[in-house]
Amino acid sequence: MGWNNTKLAFVLLFIFAVGAMAMGPLLSMINLGLDLQGGVHVELQAIENGKPVTEQDMVQLVQVMRQRIDELGVSEPVIQRVGDKRLIVELAGLEDPEAAVKVIGKTAQLIFMKADGSVILTGEDLKDAQATIDPASQMPEINLDFNPQGARAFADATTELAAKYPKDDPRRRIAILLDGEVLTNPEVQEPILHGRARITGGYTDYQDAANIAALLRAGALPVSMEIIAKKVVGPTLGWDSLVKSKYAAIIGLLLLGIFMLLAYRVPGFISLFSLTIFALIVSGALVLLKATLTVPGIAGLLLSISMAVGSKIIIFERIKDELLNNKTLRASIESGFRRAFWTVFDANVTTLIAAAVLFYFGSGPIRGFAITLSIGIITSMFTAIALTLWLLRMAVQVNAFKKTSLFGVRRAEA
Repeated sequence: MGWNNTKLAFVLLFIFAVGAMAMGPLLSMINLGLDLQGGVHVELQAIENGKPVTEQDMVQLVQVMRQRIDELGVSEPVIQRVGDKRLIVELAGLEDPEAAVKVIGKTAQLIFMKADGSVILTGEDLKDAQATIDPASQMPEINLDFNPQGARAFADATTELAAKYPKDDPRRRIAILLDGEVLTNPEVQEPILHGRARITGGYTDYQDAANIAALLRAGALPVSMEIIAKKVVGPTLGWDSLVKSKYAAIIGLLLLGIFMLLAYRVPGFISLFSLTIFALIVSGALVLLKATLTVPGIAGLLLSISMAVGSKIIIFERIKDELLNNKTLRASIESGFRRAFWTVFDANVTTLIAAAVLFYFGSGPIRGFAITLSIGIITSMFTAIALTLWLLRMAVQVNAFKKTSLFGVRRAEA
């Protein structure tokens, strides 16, 4: 029996140690949303330049905007359509919100044009665009690689201009325009056959060139956009909510722990360790999924914690009923879990269905609530049934825990 005592003590100590060491780092790795850490909120309006804005334009706009924001390195942006021609973009945790606003608002229509106004190629002919520093001048520039079609068009145009016009002739130049603004207007020195070009000059620093390169890689917006509203959101309100949520969670968990210990004794004590594993799994899942935690997401977590505790209460009450029917301790635990399983399962599956509906029809924070709730519910089913049952089976092998009074039931036999 000494081995049983040692095994249970080792498992519980291991759970406590892992929880104490891992919880802090895991929480620090979770991405916080706009409402918790601040960022930028931008509203954009599609402009009809001679043609109506179609549904396909808006779908493509969302795709290009998401790719463009990914190029900026912003994790989990909120990109939401409002009406037929409006888009809301929320970017959390940016160091330079104004630079981000400039980037996402640009149409990014790149054109290579001859002096006579004829277009050689556009941004659709690009394969890649990368910002670099010119070793000779130490100035930022953008190196462009064209796709096969663009490379052929550029080679034909530069070959024609180099052969047709003498040097220093203005007609020998190729203007490179971005959104109608001339970035550079270099003269063709010789035919360019390798499908590459450079954009030099006009950049204040490397980051400016890198932002333009990111725009070109993401592609041009299918329609012109106008920024109709922008605001930098401070984290004060969200941070206050986060701090209050932490205090509420700590106080709630302490009261919950006291209640579980007083009402269920040994099962209540065991449930505290299963809740520790619950918290570790949920936090790890949020980190692995790179989920962004918002205030509604915190609400989803708190709801899933309450359901995890509720599942344990249902099981423990069923165990007490079995003990009152004069079953042995081991038989009461097995029967209690078996009889409570479908009640717990039905409650959790019903909640998961509701979360799935919210995720499918909702957007932004509503989806965040649905995701955190779903993660919590799935984890709750594991910790409430499999883990807690395993720990209780180990506990009843310890002589000190074999009294039914330690399970909330007093009767004559031990």
